[in-house]
Amino acid sequence: MAKLRVVHYINQFFAQIGGEEKADYPAEIRVGEVVGPGVAFAASFGEEAEIVATIICGDSYFNENLEKAKADILAMVKEQAPDVFIAGPAFNAGRYGVACGTIAAAVQEELGIPSLTGMYVENPGADMFKNQVYMVSTKNNAAGMRDAVKKMAPLALKLAKKEQIGASAEEGYMPNGVRVNFFEKERGSKRAVKMLLNKLADKPFVTEFPMPDFDRVEPNPAVKDLAHAKIAIVTSGGIVPKGNPDHIESSSASRYGEYDITGVNDLTEETYETAHGGYDPIYANEDSDRVIPVDVLRDMEREGVIGELHHLFYTTTGNGTAVASSKAFAAEFSQKLKADGVDAVILTST
Repeated sequence: MAKLRVVHYINQFFAQIGGEEKADYPAEIRVGEVVGPGVAFAASFGEEAEIVATIICGDSYFNENLEKAKADILAMVKEQAPDVFIAGPAFNAGRYGVACGTIAAAVQEELGIPSLTGMYVENPGADMFKNQVYMVSTKNNAAGMRDAVKKMAPLALKLAKKEQIGASAEEGYMPNGVRVNFFEKERGSKRAVKMLLNKLADKPFVTEFPMPDFDRVEPNPAVKDLAHAKIAIVTSGGIVPKGNPDHIESSSASRYGEYDITGVNDLTEETYETAHGGYDPIYANEDSDRVIPVDVLRDMEREGVIGELHHLFYTTTGNGTAVASSKAFAAEFSQKLKADGVDAVILTST
């Protein structure tokens, strides 16, 4: 019996071509090659399926040349005539997640080939495409590869065989708005009582009807006297001194930077740059004031519009950085800002 045919899509990082410096790598196909995460998928498929080709494309190239990259990759997939197409998993890498979702949806819609991808629930690609293609929920970084493949491989085989796909709770994909009936081992009343007892005892439980979680933050009162206020800058745009001395990651940042701008009136190309990997850095590197407006705030300081620009600014990269990490960073440096008597913060992005 012939094995099921699988085409696998990955980015330049998982293909071990390079990191951000190779993100402009154009789409290519390696027929007969199993690359990166494909090794784990191949082992999980056993004798049922084989990866007949691996398609590689840099994250920047795909997102900046969307129509060409999509057309090229669709042609590559069509030529291989796979039974199923797998993209990723992308974990919490934002551009990679968007690319995986985009191409998986295109393969499914334009070629009629069942497609599957996987990523962290906070990945922007998840919200964009989870209702269009089956998408397995993964951990937020590649340390969760084994768990991701364990869930994705069986679902990929079912899709390839055109078997009926069960509910998201059974198959491990993100809820996609389609309700599928299945039989539970215990009746509803018993499950509800168990959940209630676990909740009352502060034990973990999983609700069967998750409610939306809206993170509402009440705004502080307006600054009454700007002319005497100390203003600080915080950014997720990744602006750092030249050379990125604290090695803040271009994606999925694990740290933030604290930098002194005492006496600095202008962020020049020779002294500052961006570490961010989620947008074209050219204009930010030419003039980092485009991301954090130190020059304008210095003018406002001299003119008496604001009382003072705080001598420290805080920076990280928002590209793929988990919300939990961002909250932890802010909880730490906000205490420093309060201790330094800062009255208001200007928060800039990309």
